[in-house]
Amino acid sequence: MSKKCIYCKQEIAQESVIDFCKSCGVKVWGEKMFGAIVKNMEKARTDGDLYQGSVSSSAQNRAQI
Repeated sequence: MSKKCIYCKQEIAQESVIDFCKSCGVKVWGEKMFGAIVKNMEKARTDGDLYQGSVSSSAQNRAQI
């Protein structure tokens, strides 16, 4: 199953830390804030904090348990 932007439904990379495409992200938050959001989300994934409290059954989430 492919991942899609929550705003425009364009396909986005499965490994993306955000659920929206760059175009929509910039339109909603502006270039600077969008960059900060992506940077912080990527850091959270690297630190292992991104899936904390998640109840999804993704393989990545199960691997952390």
